Amino acid sequence: QVQLVQSGGGLVQPGGSLTLSCVASGFILEDYAVGWFRQAPGKEREGVSCISNDGSTHYAPSVKGRFTIARDNAKRTVYLQMNSLQPEDTAMYYCAAGSSYGSPYYILRKLNTDADYWGQGAQVTVST
Repeated sequence: QVQLVQSGGGLVQPGGSLTLSCVASGFILEDYAVGWFRQAPGKEREGVSCISNDGSTHYAPSVKGRFTIARDNAKRTVYLQMNSLQPEDTAMYYCAAGSSYGSPYYILRKLNTDADYWGQGAQVTVST
């Protein structure tokens, strides 16, 4: 079955950390760029970060310096390490895989509308 399976969401206190995982099955992940997106209630989905098939990365200004994206092609997995989490980071987080053509900034924008595969989502809640 061709899919992306996410894990790692949860509840964390402000200042805490979480790592999200996105595992691919049924296709060769190393051929694809992977992006992370989030959507809070009542808000549009926004791009958080992406990593191209050659390892180039891009981060949204709101998470730069706090979040780190990485990929392990042997494990068919992309990770999003999230540090110094704040209440405004609370959202449903999704991974998506698609074409790796272009700059990482362009890739993240393109994935939001034209991804080939989406994960099922993982809730991240930052609260005391």
